[in-house]
Amino acid sequence: QVQLVESGGDLVQPGGSLRLSCAASGSIFRIDDMYWYRQAPGKQRELVASITSGGRIAYADSVKGRFTISRDNAKNTVYLQMNSLKPGDTAVYYCNAVIATDPRPYSYSYWGQGTQVTVSS
Repeated sequence: QVQLVESGGDLVQPGGSLRLSCAASGSIFRIDDMYWYRQAPGKQRELVASITSGGRIAYADSVKGRFTISRDNAKNTVYLQMNSLKPGDTAVYYCNAVIATDPRPYSYSYWGQGTQVTVSS
């Protein structure tokens, strides 16, 4: 069994910063791509940032230049550094990872439970 646990969500003022963490644990053989998504009230879940096992990174246009995704493979953890936060960044942020649990060439998508980020004065 694999678990993803996010942390770091909080209430922050506009212009502030937060760092989200997502740690994977359990029967992990290999972690491939890792992602951060977010879902605001009444809106669809959207992809915020992604990072491959090789370190290739991509961002949604709405967060480019403000958010930074990174990963620590030794800790099975992905991070999202969020700077210059805006009220429009308010959402539940979810971690997603593609993980293989044994050496066979199969991997599966796992989700965390989400962490709330609220940007408000």
